[in-house]
Amino acid sequence: MKITEQEVRYVADLANLKLSDEEVGRMVREMEEILNYVDKLNELDTSGVEPMAQVLFETDEQAGWREDVEHVPLGTEAGLANAPLSGAGYFKVPRVIER
Repeated sequence: MKITEQEVRYVADLANLKLSDEEVGRMVREMEEILNYVDKLNELDTSGVEPMAQVLFETDEQAGWREDVEHVPLGTEAGLANAPLSGAGYFKVPRVIER
């Protein structure tokens, strides 16, 4: 599958990343390699392959799970009790995105 520089720049912009021309070129090559590998894997016939077992399951499918228990929700006041700064029922945090 062919990836263009324009597509890489678009994805980088969505992720708010500033990539140099060299980095864009490298990302084009690496993304193409990844997608080519996925295409190669998709060619395999897996119709006769059994689903893998969950490693936590020993003999019983729910061996690693706990019983459901009733609980009381934490609530806004208790949830914000240790917040360094809060207001209107929410955590207040410094702005981190300058766009």
